[in-house]
Amino acid sequence: MADAHRKSMLCPNCRRIISVDEPRCPHCGIAAPGSRWKNNPLTRGWGTDDRLIRIILYANIAMFLFSLVISKGIMSSGFNPLRMLSPSTRSLALLGATGTLMIRDVGWWTLISANYLHGGILHIFFNMLAFYQIAPLITRLFGTYRFFVIYTISGVGGFLISYLMGTPITIGASAALCGLIGAALYYGKSRGGIFGNTIYKQLGGWAIGIILFGFLIPQINNSAHIGGMVFGGLCAMILGYSEKSRETVAHRMLAGACMIITVLVLLFALFRGLIFGLGL
Repeated sequence: MADAHRKSMLCPNCRRIISVDEPRCPHCGIAAPGSRWKNNPLTRGWGTDDRLIRIILYANIAMFLFSLVISKGIMSSGFNPLRMLSPSTRSLALLGATGTLMIRDVGWWTLISANYLHGGILHIFFNMLAFYQIAPLITRLFGTYRFFVIYTISGVGGFLISYLMGTPITIGASAALCGLIGAALYYGKSRGGIFGNTIYKQLGGWAIGIILFGFLIPQINNSAHIGGMVFGGLCAMILGYSEKSRETVAHRMLAGACMIITVLVLLFALFRGLIFGLGL
């Protein structure tokens, strides 16, 4: 009995109990799940639930709250709760807002950090509400690893387009969010059929609404939105989706690299906030 227990393990991809010597996981199909190559922090599975979605959500909320903490004069807006809950431009700059001014003076790392910053309570509320609605669909269509790669690269790509268009300073998760929409549009068009066409039409409505909203409302960064959608569609085309191919070790490694870079960038942003914002 003890010997059988020693030969059991968690699949590095789906995290279900399997035998160590299984040639292929009977649950998710990954080949050689007992391989040492597939059991390390970069390639080991991140689970099958929506924990990554919650982590991204919490990271955005944490960065928003920290930006409020280091803002100077945050309580100077009277009793208007919406204005009181808007971080200062200085705090956003310290934490990694991006754009032509910020990239020139601070660095290219802001292309990642800006995806986790927001300018007010309504800004983060609507972005996170949309993210919480769309992200589970993308994880189901593409898998957890490809989802995170799409989210990260789309955010960076959207803000890169925004930089090339001359936007001086910008923030928000909407570029990465639009990348998820772009990936869904590619999926719907590529898959076809009733389900694919439904996804394409529904998310296409979101895309049109976001772009129109950007043209009608001043200070909305439409170049980042459109750029995010383009990069999201390209990522989806290159990486593929679950119905065509399973996620591979390469997908897991790429997602792991995106995770490490994102964590390091956000830790650096927090360090800047503590040193220059709070004077610690």
